[in-house]
Amino acid sequence: MQENILLVEDDPYLSQGLTELLQKNGYSPFPAAAVSQARAAIQSRGFDLLILDVTLPDGDGVSFCRELRKQGRATPILFLTARDEEFDIVRGLDAGGNDYVTKPFRIQELLSRIRVLLRKDFGPLARGSLLLDTQRMQVSRAGEILPLTLTEYRILLCLIRQRGVATRDILLNALWDNDGIFVDDNTLSVHVSRLREKIGSDHIQTIRGVGYKWVD
Repeated sequence: MQENILLVEDDPYLSQGLTELLQKNGYSPFPAAAVSQARAAIQSRGFDLLILDVTLPDGDGVSFCRELRKQGRATPILFLTARDEEFDIVRGLDAGGNDYVTKPFRIQELLSRIRVLLRKDFGPLARGSLLLDTQRMQVSRAGEILPLTLTEYRILLCLIRQRGVATRDILLNALWDNDGIFVDDNTLSVHVSRLREKIGSDHIQTIRGVGYKWVD
């Protein structure tokens, strides 16, 4: 069964190109050029994924995302925008977005992110004092959301789901679902170090020469 994807993009050339790309990869895209069109489409049909531009003629994707989350809609949302500042990325994720891809983007990377968001294994995960909201890709402790980056979240999720040791290759593959070509080994070490600072170093055990292991 084809997954239905709402593509909200006001650039007609990019919208057409992405629509053709999605169709070639087995998806059923529905293009919209404004928030009003997207709102009407969501009310009239169901979607498995929403791809939102941030800057639109009659509003912005972040506010629209926040509106949908307040309505209780849990459909995965991917932001696709030219705004690549950290502030903008955090703002989009805090509004309830699941992922964020900046323009210009690699086609295979975008398709990889889409595949990840369309997986049907969303559900909350609890480990000790941590709660992972896999719909919003957020982690909280005692009700307080921890400021994890998307990469840090993916590392954490992989460590928790992996039985035993997560090798560095397993982690790199899990991050991008495309043989790890978008994150190198040194960058992975930096992300793991920062993740330890945020959740507690005792939870991530280093297995020298192999990888890492989650400890409750």
